[in-house]
Amino acid sequence: MNEILLGIDPREQSVPALVWAADEAVRRGLALRLVVAVPPAHGGFWYDALARQSALRIRADSAIADAEDLVRGLHDGLRIATERVNGVPATVLCDMAAHAALVVVGSRRLARAAEVLSESSVAVPLTARAACPVVVVRAPEHTTVPPPTVVVGVDGSEASRDAVAFAVEEASLREARLRALWVWPRSVLAHDDGEEGLDERRRLLAESVAGWAERYPDVAVSREVLRGHPVEQLALASRESLSLVVGRRGRGGYSGMRLGSTVHGLLHRAPCPVITVPCQQRERRTHDSARADRSRSGTAGRPVHAAPPGTGTRPPPRGTVGLEHTRGPSTGSAER
Repeated sequence: MNEILLGIDPREQSVPALVWAADEAVRRGLALRLVVAVPPAHGGFWYDALARQSALRIRADSAIADAEDLVRGLHDGLRIATERVNGVPATVLCDMAAHAALVVVGSRRLARAAEVLSESSVAVPLTARAACPVVVVRAPEHTTVPPPTVVVGVDGSEASRDAVAFAVEEASLREARLRALWVWPRSVLAHDDGEEGLDERRRLLAESVAGWAERYPDVAVSREVLRGHPVEQLALASRESLSLVVGRRGRGGYSGMRLGSTVHGLLHRAPCPVITVPCQQRERRTHDSARADRSRSGTAGRPVHAAPPGTGTRPPPRGTVGLEHTRGPSTGSAER
């Protein structure tokens, strides 16, 4: 967990993602690992596939060299490692995320169907499966709008509590304020749409962020309950923010669903970097349950692809979000 992982796309280098990852590595005092995955070449004769694979490797090596040069120009002295791996990019990065503090990728702005189904899709499948927080950078962060602000979506779930914990730490590192938002959708039930419902959500929001001001006295925390659609309101609130932090899953969806619909929408619409935080407690329970089921069925010794491990008596109302060739480490002459 002593490095930040940056996925390099040889077809479309994301400079905002590279800058964000390099700056974050410096802020956290971590190494930065630049990884490019070369997907398998399909179709045609074997010699055609071999030629395409060779061309992809050449392009990958060029992209990762350019990325390293750019990072060194930003932070000469930052510890950098580069790595080229054969495999589907989302799968490669997800496997490596088990040993990273953060994974950062750019967004190719694919259509929704392509983001989910295409082999070239990275942001959505990685966000849904990675064992550590994933940062998707579509555009440069808003560093020129005072005061610097980190926005976190809250709905009282385990996932959003983990998102709050990450967001407070991030705000402290950035010397920014934290804006905690609970988005309350319009209800068709009149009895749930009055002042009593608003007071209840304000109480639950206060409980969700309670105690963090004492642990991070340098971070000013504001709390707001907004009315409307979660994706629209959170995207609007993050227009001038450094980043938007959300939990991987909210209270909506079905059991076993890895990525909430709010996160899906924000990955396509939020105008700032989106940081999705996995629910560590839920991921650990899922992992332990899967291991127990395999043990009972006599399959404990077989390789199984499982998800990586990562109050109150009344459930809170539904809100926003759940939250081959390797060049080893290298250093520059002096120290995103």
